[in-house]
Amino acid sequence: MPRNSWTFLIIRGEDQPIRQVEVSRRTMRAAAAGAGSVVATLLVLLVGVGFGGTARYQAHTLAVRNDLLVEELDQMRDKVSGLEGSLAQLSETDRQMRVLAGLDPIDPEVLEVGIGGPGTASPESAPLFGVDADLARETFAVSFDLNALERRASLLESSFSETRDSLSAHRDLMLATPSILPTMGWLSSRFSRSRMHPVLHVARPHEGIDLTAPEGTPIMAAADGRVRFVGRKGQLGLAVEIDHGFGYVTRYGHASKLLVRNGQRVTRGDVIAQVGKTGLVTSAHLHYEVLVGGQAVNPLNFVVDGALP
Repeated sequence: MPRNSWTFLIIRGEDQPIRQVEVSRRTMRAAAAGAGSVVATLLVLLVGVGFGGTARYQAHTLAVRNDLLVEELDQMRDKVSGLEGSLAQLSETDRQMRVLAGLDPIDPEVLEVGIGGPGTASPESAPLFGVDADLARETFAVSFDLNALERRASLLESSFSETRDSLSAHRDLMLATPSILPTMGWLSSRFSRSRMHPVLHVARPHEGIDLTAPEGTPIMAAADGRVRFVGRKGQLGLAVEIDHGFGYVTRYGHASKLLVRNGQRVTRGDVIAQVGKTGLVTSAHLHYEVLVGGQAVNPLNFVVDGALP
């Protein structure tokens, strides 16, 4: 018949008596169950401590990240403020350039290019609002300002493009406008619809001005253009005609020497001939005409303070 107990021998040393302990199977099972419970409890405690440590570590990491995000948000806010100042300066430059280009300045309300109205997003609609309402509002404010700045920059870009095109057109027109006296001399005869001709002694239009100067004095192009005629032209003697575009043509007569060829491009101030007395004249001088749309007009109306290049 099997025994219902366990016998344990306890040996403490060679000179000590051997002790014998007998434990029943029921007691052994109870002890094993108790030990299992203790081990399980310890495992649960260890796992709990582990999870608690992990949670604390994750919470600390999230807190650090949140602080860094707030710091970066502050830096972004400072940058937005700087961008607003830069765009304000660009807006003033744009206003001045538009005036120079002959364009109306942008309306200040249009320049604000505000965003808002029905359907516009709000801080409450952001997922962050449920986690940190204050941070969500700050983030939304920065995002709102950035969107407004982006739209304003886009508007200024379009305005600069329009201004550049207008200035380019004005530049071409200004370069084509005959705005200087073509030679160094003194005004001896003005533009007139009727004057007594010094040689023919009859009244007839004088569709230009006469600038008296020593023979050989350089004659300069009054504006940019292309030479359309070089040669002898009736009573004007040796003459040059330049087509400047925009309906402008200038004519230079009585030259002693021609220094350009037909079709040649010239710029304002280029020497095109020399003062002479060819044609129907009494002394050396330059006869200078300005035609607008084929009609002779007073050249002095275009001269800027008697300017020379």
